[in-house]
Amino acid sequence: MKKLISFLLTVSIATAALAQQQGAQKPKGGHQDFEKIRAEMVAFITSEVGLTAQEAENFWPVYNKIDAEQKELMKSERKAYMALNKALSSGEGDVQALLNDYLDAKAKNVNLHVLNAKEYGKILPVEKVAKFYTCEEKFRRQQIGKLQGHGRQGPGGPGGRPRGERPAKDGKAPKGQKNS
Repeated sequence: MKKLISFLLTVSIATAALAQQQGAQKPKGGHQDFEKIRAEMVAFITSEVGLTAQEAENFWPVYNKIDAEQKELMKSERKAYMALNKALSSGEGDVQALLNDYLDAKAKNVNLHVLNAKEYGKILPVEKVAKFYTCEEKFRRQQIGKLQGHGRQGPGGPGGRPRGERPAKDGKAPKGQKNS
């Protein structure tokens, strides 16, 4: 009887330990994923734009401040949108005032982008500011491609063909292109 109890106790402890270990191996939720993506973005932009150590030291704190402001503006825009949408679907509320609130929130968000360029221009040469905006968009598109499961790395990236290129109906590649 003691052997049976010892055996059952050992099996239950081993099972609990195994379950805990498997739980620890599961991927963590959103915050760690967000931090990983954020680190990838910083590395990608720093590399692609060609930021020097001094430029990066001056640029990223300004970017982080503007990014926080943008998140707040997007929350306001989303809140205004939800209120407008609710008023439209329920038929209750001052639609004109809610529309004005929504459009004001959108305008503030757009204006922040204009102000961003001026702030970044105080730190970086105009070519690097322009590269920043294009790299930020490239990175965003890469992330969307990953989320959609296409494995694409943006237009013309691995797993995809450049925009506008489609295979011919007869299966043959257009002149100057190889069949893949």
